[in-house]
Amino acid sequence: MDWWSQASCLKEDPELFFPVGTRGPAVLQVEEARQVCRRCLVRTQCLEWAIASGPDHGVWGGLDAEERRQLKRSRAQVS
Repeated sequence: MDWWSQASCLKEDPELFFPVGTRGPAVLQVEEARQVCRRCLVRTQCLEWAIASGPDHGVWGGLDAEERRQLKRSRAQVS
């Protein structure tokens, strides 16, 4: 995980990436986290790590947990 030291999220409040819930303020929080991810130089590495490691919560590589599960399933179907 040598890419981690280059991550844009290191300069942000970690709680931003772990919203509580899926409605109301949490939706805005997820979008704010995604904005950080969009400007990150190591977004792809972060996303691949999250898909391989399987964290159940949070925004990693710009995707939330459900989006990562969907991506993993679609990749498995193609393989």
